Amino acid sequence: MDGVDLEGELELALRVADAADLFTLPHFVDRDFTVDWKQNQTEVTEVDRHAESLIVDGLVRARPDHGVFGEEHGLTGATDSEWRWVIDPIDGTSGYVRGIPVWATLIALTHAEAGAVLGVVSAPALGMRWWGGVGLGAHTAAHDATREMRVSSVTLLDEAQLSVTHNSGWDDLGLTDRLIALQQRARRSRGMGDFWQHMLVAEGAVDVAIDAVGVAPYDLAAVKPIVEAAGGRFTDRLGEVTHEHDTAISSNGALHDEVLALLA
Repeated sequence: MDGVDLEGELELALRVADAADLFTLPHFVDRDFTVDWKQNQTEVTEVDRHAESLIVDGLVRARPDHGVFGEEHGLTGATDSEWRWVIDPIDGTSGYVRGIPVWATLIALTHAEAGAVLGVVSAPALGMRWWGGVGLGAHTAAHDATREMRVSSVTLLDEAQLSVTHNSGWDDLGLTDRLIALQQRARRSRGMGDFWQHMLVAEGAVDVAIDAVGVAPYDLAAVKPIVEAAGGRFTDRLGEVTHEHDTAISSNGALHDEVLALLA
C-alpha cells in the first residue's frame, strides 16, 4: 500500500457517490422503474443496473489500473490488479422498490493483502452519508452537518442496544434460538437491516449489529472499514476479520467476544 493516497481515493469515491445519488434518488421518488427477479429470488431494477454502470464508468475512467467488482455486472476494469473497488449500487433494493428510504450506494476500495481499506455509504433518501477508512477516521454527514463518529462505550450486554437481521440462514445453522436468547439478554433489540445497522454501530447509537446469513462481499466491503475507523470490530460469526464471508457482526469492540461466544 506504499505510495497510495487514500485521501485521494476517498475523494474519488465521494464524487462517484454524488453522481450515483443524483441518479438513484429521483427514480426512488418518482417510482418510474420496473422490478425483475434474480435467480436467488431477490429484486433488481433497471436503476440498480444503470447506477452500477455509472459508478463503474466513473471509477474505471479515473483509475484505469484498478479492478471493479459490482453486484450486477461482476468484475471489470483491470481484473488482475491488487486494487479493487467493490460496489453495491443499491443496497436494500427490496426497500427501494417498496418506497422504504433505507437503501444506500456502497463503494469500497480493497487491496489484495490489506482487505477493505476505505468505504463510502450514501443513503440519499435518508439524507445521510458515512465514510471512513485506514488513517482517514470515520465521519457522517446529514443535513449539511458533518461530524466524526465513534462507537459506544457500553460494556455490559444487559445495557446494550442490538440490531439483528433474522433470516432462514440462521435457522439452517441451528442458531435462531441463540439469536433470540441474545436479544432477550440485551436492553433493547431492533432489526434495522442492511448497511444501516452497521453505520449505527459506527455512530455509537447501536452497540452490536448481527447481519443476515448469506451476505456477499459487496454488502460488507464498504461498511467494514467505516466501523473499524470508528473504533469498532467487524468479523464473521466465527470471529474472522473479513468482508468476504456470508455472515457479519459489527460491534463497539467491548461486546464482540461475548456475542461470538453466545453464538458459537
